[in-house]
Amino acid sequence: MRTRVVALGSLLLCLGGRLIAADAPPKPTPPPPKPCSAPENRQFDFWLGDWNVTNPAGARAGGNVVTAEEGGCILHEHWGGAKGGTGQSFNLYDTTDGKWHQIWVDNHGGLLQLAGGLVDGKMVLEGPGRGNNGEPVTNRIVWQKLDGGKVRQTWSVSNDDGKTWTVSFDGTYSK
Repeated sequence: MRTRVVALGSLLLCLGGRLIAADAPPKPTPPPPKPCSAPENRQFDFWLGDWNVTNPAGARAGGNVVTAEEGGCILHEHWGGAKGGTGQSFNLYDTTDGKWHQIWVDNHGGLLQLAGGLVDGKMVLEGPGRGNNGEPVTNRIVWQKLDGGKVRQTWSVSNDDGKTWTVSFDGTYSK
């Protein structure tokens, strides 16, 4: 009988300890980091905004609205040119290759795919394309933050593998 009482007491003690442990609040686990919250994901945020775009002579080249989408993972560009052209781009930082990527499409059936990153404080993206006569070219677009909250975008094209560049668009963005 004594053995049964000791065994029952041990069992109750174990169960009691488990009940006490079960009543204790669980240790909080830190929330997982938000997607696209790394500093690299914010490198292109200087381009966000509602912009009036002018050429080097000061004439209106168009308007551009660049918004953060998908929880800040994508910069979505909405371009409207002064001569009627429109287009959109999606820009994102890819952690798998450590590069920024842009996919541009427009109302003329144009497609542009660029990749690159921040170089000396400027966003520099490059990629293959076709020239006016269908010849292969390399496109390079550079975005540079200027004083007064402005941004300069310079689009250059090379048809000799980057030995020489010709500027095809030079615009200053003002909010």
